[in-house]
Amino acid sequence: MHSTTSPAWYKPIVILAFLWNCIGIFNFYSQQTMSADEIAQLPSGEQALMLDIPLWTIIAFGIGVFGGTLGSLGLLMKKAWSKTPLLLSLIAVFFQMGYWLFFTKSVVVYGPTTYIMPLVVILIAYLLLKLCLNGIRKGYIH
Repeated sequence: MHSTTSPAWYKPIVILAFLWNCIGIFNFYSQQTMSADEIAQLPSGEQALMLDIPLWTIIAFGIGVFGGTLGSLGLLMKKAWSKTPLLLSLIAVFFQMGYWLFFTKSVVVYGPTTYIMPLVVILIAYLLLKLCLNGIRKGYIH
């Protein structure tokens, strides 16, 4: 049976998801607007990471956070179109975080705990898409 009423937990979770993605936009903005002087103040390993970011990963970062934010806004309005930006966000963060973890020296620079945040980001992007698809299937996202 399909219901147009979302579960009680839906709205608080979606608000948290929206705020999470807004923090992502802030992080994206902060990274993109770092001055040469600010980068020079970082430890040498972090400087090397910051100065060797390929354009495609910057684009993926942007698609990830802006897609996640737009998708979360769509979830808040219970709109099925949120599926597209959430899917794009998941794909983008998967590639961005995969590059960060496996094709840079980030784990050497930051240590093994470096794996935690990228995996959390990918998991949240996946769960948001799954939430959207379940809501569409159950009828409270239309």
